[in-house]
Amino acid sequence: MDTGKQAVSKNGPETSHGESSGAAVTARSKSPMFHSKVTRFDRWLALTMFNLVGNPAGTLRLWDGKDVTPEIDDPVAVILYSNRMAMLRTLLNPELNWGDLYCNGQLEFDGDLAGFLEQVYRHIHSGGRGGRLRRFIAWLGHRRIANSRPKARQNIHHHYDIGNDFYKLWLDREAMQYTCAYFPDPNMNLEDAQVAKLHHVCRKLQLKPGDTVVEAGCGWGGLARFMARHYGVNVRAYNISQQQVSYARQRAEDEGLSDRVEYVLDDYRNISGQYDVFVSVGMLEHVGKRDYASLGEVINRCLKPEGRGLIHSIGRVRPGPMNAWIERRIFPGAYPPSLKEMMDIFEPYRLSVLDVENLRLHYARTLEHWLARFEHNSETVKVMMDEEFVRAWRLYLAGSIAAFRVGELQLYQVVFSRCTNNQLPWSRAHIYSNSSEVRLKLSLVPEEGCDA
Repeated sequence: MDTGKQAVSKNGPETSHGESSGAAVTARSKSPMFHSKVTRFDRWLALTMFNLVGNPAGTLRLWDGKDVTPEIDDPVAVILYSNRMAMLRTLLNPELNWGDLYCNGQLEFDGDLAGFLEQVYRHIHSGGRGGRLRRFIAWLGHRRIANSRPKARQNIHHHYDIGNDFYKLWLDREAMQYTCAYFPDPNMNLEDAQVAKLHHVCRKLQLKPGDTVVEAGCGWGGLARFMARHYGVNVRAYNISQQQVSYARQRAEDEGLSDRVEYVLDDYRNISGQYDVFVSVGMLEHVGKRDYASLGEVINRCLKPEGRGLIHSIGRVRPGPMNAWIERRIFPGAYPPSLKEMMDIFEPYRLSVLDVENLRLHYARTLEHWLARFEHNSETVKVMMDEEFVRAWRLYLAGSIAAFRVGELQLYQVVFSRCTNNQLPWSRAHIYSNSSEVRLKLSLVPEEGCDA
């Protein structure tokens, strides 16, 4: 079922939310599976459930085809439950079971999925009675995250080794960046915004020709190739996804960069050597906070005395687990840290945080583009996988949009160095200048003695 076909224009995603009238949902309600009698208890249960999530501006319909919520003009969505047990499962563990019910077809949805979830999330995090109860129930679905080396490989395989052809359908065409883009102009297209993100990272790291860079978790290798091509550095990039590393190596060879970029199929904990720069974009979410000290130890042993580093990660304003459904069905082992938790990487090794930037709304915009492209190619994905897979990834992308819009999730870029390093820029001007000469001049430390 289409929950919001979208098309990407040159100026960004344009969205059409489909049939808000719920005509498709009504038609399905006449099928043989909708035969159980709807009781007064069912209607009370449905209204109670809707009340617990703040009575979002949608229509709730039961298996007899009748609405239980008051009629509203232009509802953001029509939600249809196919049976009583599906409603009970939702109340038992909403964060985990709602997604499963949607994916297996016991719950049908017609409308703006991201907009509906945004309303629900805003209520949950507003502190109201229903929100507190909902958060308490949600904790029941969470697992403790401990990513040993074998477990980390299994988790990465689950998400990233499902086929490069699938990701090519909806990521940017140039570098296949599966991380937050950067939109200096919010109307930029996805390709330009991802290139802007790559420059943004490189400028923060003050890259210069001849630098040695180690990257922990490199995806399809786009950042490593970009750094080598545009900034003249030598990169060693680590990743434990077989498909991603194979793709990255072939691209480096095709682009004539194999002499400057090395892709290593190995765990970040096995990084060896010393480097001018450490960078990790979109890997920390997979590390798990129990292993932050291990990551800090890796950085400490591989970073030169005047080295620089950057970690780019999804996070939270205060500690809390990943959405239970996403952690179990999409991103096993994932954990988005708070800034306080991230300090467990830096403090034990006297690594000094120099700059923190939050790109939360940039990630919401990135996801809007991804969802638009995913919907445009949903029939192709259905042939590649199946209908349940399509629904799962639609829900994952739409739910992530909602989470970033309401502030449930953040996106941190943290720049750091050793606390004894004095080769530091005196302003942030180097980040925003297009001139490498200006960036180098701004990063130089004045000689001893200053004019009064």
